[in-house]
Amino acid sequence: MRVAPTDVLLVVDVQVDFLPGGALAVPDGAAVVGPCNRLLRLFPHAVLTQDWHPPGHASFHTSYSGRAAFETVAMPYGAQMLWPEHCVQGSPGAAFAPGLDAARAELVIRKGHGRDVDSYSAFLEADRATRTGLAGALRERGFTRVVLCGLATDFCVAWSALDARAAGFEAVVVEDAVRGIDRDGTAAAWARMGAAGVGRIGLSEIASGRTDAAP
Repeated sequence: MRVAPTDVLLVVDVQVDFLPGGALAVPDGAAVVGPCNRLLRLFPHAVLTQDWHPPGHASFHTSYSGRAAFETVAMPYGAQMLWPEHCVQGSPGAAFAPGLDAARAELVIRKGHGRDVDSYSAFLEADRATRTGLAGALRERGFTRVVLCGLATDFCVAWSALDARAAGFEAVVVEDAVRGIDRDGTAAAWARMGAAGVGRIGLSEIASGRTDAAP
C-alpha cells in the first residue's frame, strides 16, 4: 500500500495508563510505540485520540458503592463495563506514551470527557449518538482512507475502524502496530472488522507517499 494524499493516520489512545504499569494496562502495549512512530513518519497527515475522563466518570467502578472493576451496570445507552480509574483529565496516566512522536499530529480528539457516557470510538461515543466531529473534519480535509494503529485492538481500535467504515471511509488497521486486551476478544474484533470491510495490513507493506501533494 502506498500512502496517498487522501490518507490519514489515526493513532488510537497510546497513553500511559494503557501501557504496562498503567491503571488499565494492555498486555505488551508499549510495543506499539515504535511502530506508531514509524507510521507517523510515513504519513504526512495524522490524528491522535486521547482518552480524557473527568474525575468520577460513569465508567469508573469507584463511582459506585460496592462495585468492582470489570462488572457491568445498566446505563441509558445499554450495558456499561466498569473500569479502573484511568486517563483522568490532566493526570500523568492520561498523557501520551513517553517516546510517542505526538507532535506530528495535526489534530487530537479527546474522548470520554462527558461524565455520564463512555467513549471507545474516535467517531461516536458509547451512546452511539454523540459525535466527536472527527468524520466532518476528515471530510472537510478531503481524506477518504483512515489507517489505524494503537490501543486496544478489541476496544477503541475496533470501534474506531468500524465507525470509520460506517461513516463512509475506507479503513485499514496495521496489525503489527496494535495490541489487544483479551485474546478471544481480539479475535472476535478482527472478525467483526473483516466482515465490515476493514482492511488488515502489515507495517512492512506500507510505502511512503510523502512526496505526493497534500489535500
